[in-house]
Amino acid sequence: MTQLLFKNFQMLDPEHDELRGGHELVVEGEHIREVSAKPIRAPAAQTIDCGGRTLMPGLIDSHVHVVLSEVSIPRLENVPLTLMTARAAVLMRGMLDRGFTSVRDTGGADWGLKEATDKWLLPGPRLFIAGKALGPTGGHSDGRRRTDHGTRCHCCDALHFAMGLADGVAEVRKAVREEMRQGADQVKIMMSGGVASPYDPLDSLQFSPEEVAAAVEEAHAFGRYVCAHAYSAEAITRAAHAGVRTIEHGNLIDDASARLMASKGMFLIANLVAYYEMKKRAAEYGMSSDMLAKNDLVIEGGLRSLEICKRAGVPVAYGTDLLGQLQSEQSREFIIRSEIQKPIEIIRAATLIGAQIVRQVDKIGCLKAGAFADLLVIDGNPLADLGVLQEQGKYLALIMKGGRVYKSRLH
Repeated sequence: MTQLLFKNFQMLDPEHDELRGGHELVVEGEHIREVSAKPIRAPAAQTIDCGGRTLMPGLIDSHVHVVLSEVSIPRLENVPLTLMTARAAVLMRGMLDRGFTSVRDTGGADWGLKEATDKWLLPGPRLFIAGKALGPTGGHSDGRRRTDHGTRCHCCDALHFAMGLADGVAEVRKAVREEMRQGADQVKIMMSGGVASPYDPLDSLQFSPEEVAAAVEEAHAFGRYVCAHAYSAEAITRAAHAGVRTIEHGNLIDDASARLMASKGMFLIANLVAYYEMKKRAAEYGMSSDMLAKNDLVIEGGLRSLEICKRAGVPVAYGTDLLGQLQSEQSREFIIRSEIQKPIEIIRAATLIGAQIVRQVDKIGCLKAGAFADLLVIDGNPLADLGVLQEQGKYLALIMKGGRVYKSRLH
């Protein structure tokens, strides 16, 4: 089995506050075999001299949509699955180029794309999939025109491939069971209005407590969990009482709902960059004035939600939720959060906390023996300058996923 010995680097281990020198690391096959503060004896290994650069784990984005290739989601009904897949291939390659070796897709990606990236048929990050994002008629998953009174076959267009509708406990149970059959790692449900959906008010409540409980019960029965799209404190509270594990967005969270989340061991996945980019650029890509008005309602609460969760002790993962042409701004989330968080806190959100979200603790987002060899070698120190994680991977001298070198300019 091929061995690679990494030497001459400053180690950014997210479990420590500062860089540490004097370490060596051996990769064997897909995994890290050894990390040591002493010289490692590996006579059969190929040596990679990092030239004093920073070595850290690959990044984890806990909220992406690799198949949502239009900023205005209703436009996806005119995108056939062949084009959807081709666009997804470009978007996933871009994520890997930026150092994101694992991502959690929260609506759209299926087991086919997951297998394609696992087997390197398409270069991209390791995918944790939700299949269709599920919601009630008229909710955040319902992107149909008002003149469209039917539900078209999901094999015909990207909109209906990525989004699913279910009304009532029986339909929710069936929909969740189908996503389990299709290999979903988590189930995504809609519990409040959203920015990118055409007709639902932002403060609307979607899925009844009984429907949410049914989704949670079916996911748990399969050894999976439920993540919920929720902005308002009321929606977050409903999700928490029903057993939902993660809240996506949560911009309008308050202290009481945050304390409730903490008491139940829940996580928040914030994605602030999406709102900044939609405010700046989404109109040119077809997002309506009504959608942009909803965006204005949540943008103010973004940074405040991080502070509320910190006070309550709710772990917050790194997420972006960018759509279509805006996905190139994935790394800007680091810069936005740095207004109130330290670089190491943001990096932990994109490594250690991300690993907790996808239930891969000690397997990804870390530098430990037995973990997947997802590694970045960086020109510069992200703890001193988050700019080295910007510019589409410009400062990444090496990107490795699962022991395979994807890109390298090291000798």
